[in-house]
Amino acid sequence: MDNVRSVRSISSVLPVEILELIFNHLERRELIPVLGSNSAFHNTASRAVYRNISETSSVKALKLIKTLASNATYSRHVRSIDLDFANNLITANILRLLNRALQQLKSLTTLILDFSQTDNAADVAWIFQGCSFSLTTFTSSMRCDRSLAKFLAMQPKITELCLRGFNKEYDFALEPKALPNLEHFRTVLSYPSIIGEVLRGRPVESVSMSLYPGDVCKSLDTLLLSATAIKRLTVMSFESDPPVALLPLIADRLPHLEAFHLVVLMTHYTHEILLEIGSSLAQFKALKYITFMAPGLPASFNDEKSVAEAWSKACPTLQTIILPKGLVWFQRDENWACLKDSED
Repeated sequence: MDNVRSVRSISSVLPVEILELIFNHLERRELIPVLGSNSAFHNTASRAVYRNISETSSVKALKLIKTLASNATYSRHVRSIDLDFANNLITANILRLLNRALQQLKSLTTLILDFSQTDNAADVAWIFQGCSFSLTTFTSSMRCDRSLAKFLAMQPKITELCLRGFNKEYDFALEPKALPNLEHFRTVLSYPSIIGEVLRGRPVESVSMSLYPGDVCKSLDTLLLSATAIKRLTVMSFESDPPVALLPLIADRLPHLEAFHLVVLMTHYTHEILLEIGSSLAQFKALKYITFMAPGLPASFNDEKSVAEAWSKACPTLQTIILPKGLVWFQRDENWACLKDSED
């Protein structure tokens, strides 16, 4: 009885806004017991529980969408939701249930949906029919087809888009006025035609993409289709040619790039290769930040320092350099230093 009175006393003295601030510092598992304490705590804690949801377990995700589809009280609190069905095949009934749940999420701004490779081969974008939310961030593995293009055309506030599924060349054509505020685009397995369709005429200034043998130049050419100069570029290269051959191709197209992150998967680096890359960096006129990651034997601290110095000499605008050892190099008192000044 004393505990009940204490809870009632706290909830009557503290404003709802203060309670919500407190609950926002609790983890999801800590909030669950709070939901059952009393009605005042339940109403406030439910906002913290359902505001940002991430479920990587398909079983829990299914239970969640059942709750959201049938309970408008909880669904109205959801702002961000991440559902992962990548390891399971989903039925038509589950898709219909997901559609009903999404229709309830009227305040949703961030949506992340992952399906299995089998499900991605089918048209699943129909699950957005009847939805009234307005997204700013959308991430999905679903295929790029006419249904997805139609959905994206209804989301003018999206600033960040990630299409990370394996996309064949389906009939994917965006309306010219679709995605007018798109600033950041990430993709992993898209064809150059799909990348170009997204970038064309839109104010995208940050791109993350993969490069595959045979499509390198076509993929890089799509970067010229953005309505604004691209300032940040992340590339995962599956190309077998050395990176010293890739950098000039990028510099020719994006000489005013400010941040560049390159992950090379098929070519091993050596100290000599790293030094050779420096000459290619001279073509960049405004590059401030660069990251280079590749397989190879770990370089010594002094070797990486010499690379940082060589790169900065070739490209004087550089301010931060991250090399395969993982050290962050930066300029201090006209010298290059890092957060670690001794060998492991």
